[in-house]
Amino acid sequence: MGRLGLQPSCRLAALGVAAILVLIAIIPVAIAQSSRRPAPSLENAVRALVEGRFDEVAALTAKLDPQDPHVAAVKARALIARGRYQQAEAELRPVAQRVPTSEAALELGLLLQMLGRNDAVATLNRVARVVATADDAGELARGARALRALGDFQEANAAYRDAISLAPRDAAINAAWGELFLEKYQRGEALKSFQAALKEDPRYAPALLGAARALVDDNPPQAVTIAKQVLDINPADVGAHVFLAGEAADAGNRDEARTLLQKALSINPSSLEAMSLVAALDYVEDKNTDFDAQVAKALALAPRHGDIYRTAGDLAARNYRFDEAVTLTRRALALDQGNPRSLAALGVHLLRTGDEPGAREVLEAAFKIDGFDVVTFNLLQMMDTLDGFVTSQDGDIVLRMHKDEAPVLQDYVLRLARQALATMGKRYAFTPKGPILIEMFPKHDDFAVRNVGLPGMIGALGACFGRVVTLDSPKARPPGDFQWEATLWHELAHVITIQMSNQRVPRWLTEGISEYEEKLQRPDWGRGMDVAFAGLLNGGETLKLRDLNAAFTNPKTITLAYFQASLLVEHLVATFGDTGLHRLLAAYGRGVDTDAALKSALDTDFDQLQTGFDRSVERRFGSLRAALKTPDIGEFARMPLEALRPLATEHPGSYPVQLLLGRKLREAGDFDEAVRAFERAAALVPVATGPDSPNIQIAQVALERKDTGRAITALHGVIASDFNNISAARQLAALMREANLSDPAKVRPVYERVVALDPFDAEAHGVLGRLALQRGDGETAIREFRAVVALGPVDQAAAFTDLAESYFKSGRRAEARKHTLAALEIAPSYERAQDLLLALAEGRP
Repeated sequence: MGRLGLQPSCRLAALGVAAILVLIAIIPVAIAQSSRRPAPSLENAVRALVEGRFDEVAALTAKLDPQDPHVAAVKARALIARGRYQQAEAELRPVAQRVPTSEAALELGLLLQMLGRNDAVATLNRVARVVATADDAGELARGARALRALGDFQEANAAYRDAISLAPRDAAINAAWGELFLEKYQRGEALKSFQAALKEDPRYAPALLGAARALVDDNPPQAVTIAKQVLDINPADVGAHVFLAGEAADAGNRDEARTLLQKALSINPSSLEAMSLVAALDYVEDKNTDFDAQVAKALALAPRHGDIYRTAGDLAARNYRFDEAVTLTRRALALDQGNPRSLAALGVHLLRTGDEPGAREVLEAAFKIDGFDVVTFNLLQMMDTLDGFVTSQDGDIVLRMHKDEAPVLQDYVLRLARQALATMGKRYAFTPKGPILIEMFPKHDDFAVRNVGLPGMIGALGACFGRVVTLDSPKARPPGDFQWEATLWHELAHVITIQMSNQRVPRWLTEGISEYEEKLQRPDWGRGMDVAFAGLLNGGETLKLRDLNAAFTNPKTITLAYFQASLLVEHLVATFGDTGLHRLLAAYGRGVDTDAALKSALDTDFDQLQTGFDRSVERRFGSLRAALKTPDIGEFARMPLEALRPLATEHPGSYPVQLLLGRKLREAGDFDEAVRAFERAAALVPVATGPDSPNIQIAQVALERKDTGRAITALHGVIASDFNNISAARQLAALMREANLSDPAKVRPVYERVVALDPFDAEAHGVLGRLALQRGDGETAIREFRAVVALGPVDQAAAFTDLAESYFKSGRRAEARKHTLAALEIAPSYERAQDLLLALAEGRP
């Protein structure tokens, strides 16, 4: 959870995954087929197994040699798929004892490992030995699968590579190799392997489900679509049901998730994967008795099945319950000590609670066991970077920043954080538990790794984990790309709502409140989506309130979800007041679901809210919607100027028509009329942004005609509607200097905008410092001139003297003397510094 920019991540799209959307069905573990093709009847049995026709397997293998390891393996897998583990073991064990490197032995080893049996390692080790002498693709793949199960990923990878060199078109081997890559978070490589499998066999289920799993973090809706195709081919695929249940749970559709899990358990009542997710849902729904019963049931089957707790911990963390995730994952490790996956998960959860020393300890332990886990490696590297950060503390606020940025930004961040927590703490009558750790990263990929263990998160700007806030620093993106102040305020609002709701607030509400709090603090922080939203209203493409939470998991709708959630919170406050919003957060804190929370806190539900919400949206956006509509006359954009003039007269309230008329007039050289058309357009849509917005074009025309006054007025209009437009702010500042405009009330906001978007602009800090001195605000002057000094300006003597004068006028004479001497050390004859030193020596005020 965090504040997103306007372009949500789709970073895996370039891998060509769309090409595989047409295909396949799945079982959780691929069957590595020998390059020697099996007999037709066995091949038919394998296909029946892959497509979930388990009852047919016995009939298709009835006339085959039951001592054949391949036959025994296929029959056993059909039994395992339905949870008949003892029967499968009985089928496999005599064959595995007779042929200890066979397919039957592999299936036995995997079954014993799943059940936590002590002889699993010995069984798998015997299978793995086949790699040393094998010259057959199937044998190499079998050994590779055993090596993967044993945690020897490097050797497993090498064996798969050799197997593929012998059988490049084998779908099963390609899919199995993809599963290895997926386990190690090499999603790009995994997708390549799954695509290779699907190219050969478009109905090969393991590859299709593997592709869904590889895509899920970057494009959940696409992953869901693929997984549903699996069930079209194989309705009995437990892995697909569990995968879809997990996605439904993440979208807040827990009833749907339970329905899918019941289907999975009807197929395999002993599925540990399905049972673990059922237990996780019981846990996050505070059904403690049901959770304990589900755990007991799973552990009766597999006493060392720590994943029953790890899965619950993961789902708890995805529901903001990070401390509980730590506790649950420790319980997983108590059952299965040294499990690298659980150790790595514990490290992630500890990072999210702010326990970085504890996280490093368990992550290093995980890495010693599994040096090929990319997430663990990335997190440890990121923590090495954090070790070089500067740490400062102000009460319960702990700030960590890069040492090069701290001298400039530290004071501003701490001041804003104090203000945010005080302002929102008062409004919500809530004091959050601390310490609250804030970390700012000058490299976006370090920020991404800090949050999810992998680079990327292209659209994300900040994240909150209840007591830990992370965000990009202004250095992470070009100036004007985002508002670090708004991002920090947004994330600190999450601190309030997550803790106030006892970590049970749904995403739509916490994100909506954070967006609402941004706009409440500074209305210009919240602009930028109004025009797009009005356009979506005109097209009937906005979200229904019941779909709002799920929209946060869809890259195509997430930006809209953020904005619409903020509008819903505005509507809630307008209808029920601040106290109503507080009651709603408290209701979630009691552990009830959304329907119950809305009923108990506000005596309403989403259907009733929808009606009032629609009316409030229409009141707010009705005039903007009307202005954005185009005349129903076809493609008017190609109309010549002669035809466009009467159309604009006929449709004075059409923004697109007035804007187009202005552009056409400007192209024709009729600048006065063009400006008047742009002014009409700006009046119709004052929040318009972008390079073709009316005020931008008015400013350009004015500058071309040397009309500085008109350009200044237009640029004020630009920055009023487009907070992030730093080029307009800088151009406005330059024009005001050229025009000798020195009124602090007009100059100061412009330079404050520049500094907000680019805190590393020394000139802007200097102007703000001098303005602060003029009005006698010594503390602000000190802060601004300290930033100037930290940025290393060309005239360092002047910068030190400015800072010294600020201290002097604030009565801090010792600091004034220190910085005056620093100035004179650089430029001994600098007159202003000499005069200040004399004043200090003489004790003058």
